[in-house]
Amino acid sequence: MKEAFYYSRKDNGKLMCRLCPHNCLIAPGKHGLCRVRINKEGKLFTENYAMISSLNIDPIEKKPLYHYYPGTEVFSIGSYGCNLACQYCQNWQISQVKPSLREIPPALLVEAAKKTGSPAIAYTYSEPSVWYEYIRDTAPIAREAGLKNIMITNAYISTEALEDLIPYLDAVNVDLKAFSGEFYRKYCRGSLTPVLENIRLLYRSGVHIELTTLLINGYNDSRDEIRDLLSWVKSLSPDIPVHFSRYFPAYRFEEPATPLEKMKEIFQLAEDHLNFVYLGNVNLEAGNDTSCPVCDCLLIKRNYYQVKSILKKAECPECGQPVYGKY
Repeated sequence: MKEAFYYSRKDNGKLMCRLCPHNCLIAPGKHGLCRVRINKEGKLFTENYAMISSLNIDPIEKKPLYHYYPGTEVFSIGSYGCNLACQYCQNWQISQVKPSLREIPPALLVEAAKKTGSPAIAYTYSEPSVWYEYIRDTAPIAREAGLKNIMITNAYISTEALEDLIPYLDAVNVDLKAFSGEFYRKYCRGSLTPVLENIRLLYRSGVHIELTTLLINGYNDSRDEIRDLLSWVKSLSPDIPVHFSRYFPAYRFEEPATPLEKMKEIFQLAEDHLNFVYLGNVNLEAGNDTSCPVCDCLLIKRNYYQVKSILKKAECPECGQPVYGKY
């Protein structure tokens, strides 16, 4: 347990947490919506500091990050807690309940990561933004040790907190739940606007960014909504990689899996707007490989997590077209 960053004292012993847009007003002895920040003895504490629920060596493509050192494996860790409450959460066992945990201080974690030979630490699985203090303490040590810092996040975080973290971030995949404020309110207990603002901030700050949207048939996959999403991303940059993943029933959602035909339809629509579009949770020929957006040269061939790349630097070896990413 560690005293939290970003909070203010209010009347009647209450504390306002300013880590994320919820700005939870927390009474003495109570937790915020994320379930990991508690008002105790007049201070706000984070209960998940250095507490690890999951630790694995994962292909970087599993994050998914397809344009950031493809074919490498990353030291991946997660804790518990989340500041959204998605009714279809695919990781609800650690985001919505408290799993078994082990404590690993920042310096020991970086030492363990170095021993694996991995080039990076990925903060993932549950929502890393509510693990903020641990990441803020760990990331500079990792950077000094020559490791990259990767975050897989819903980007539901205050601008102040994100700006303070950005200097230590190398790559981020943002889980963009939908392109509808109503969807965020009804099914995730959040809002869309702060997420879009943070995506823009990350990209303009030079952090490598990719986006992932889980397509739920009949909920967030209408052609109009997807077209709006694609247009917004394109206005930022048509080179930002976007991953559309297939939904399967999970947590409180019992709707059937998104049809493969719908996945194909969205992929074709997206290819008309963006240069790098991918599909996840599907077994299809489309949506796996990376090709040059100008000459169509096959740059990266993927078969699940087996990767073959001809890229030596961030440009097509055939025509010289710049290719977004790090290689």
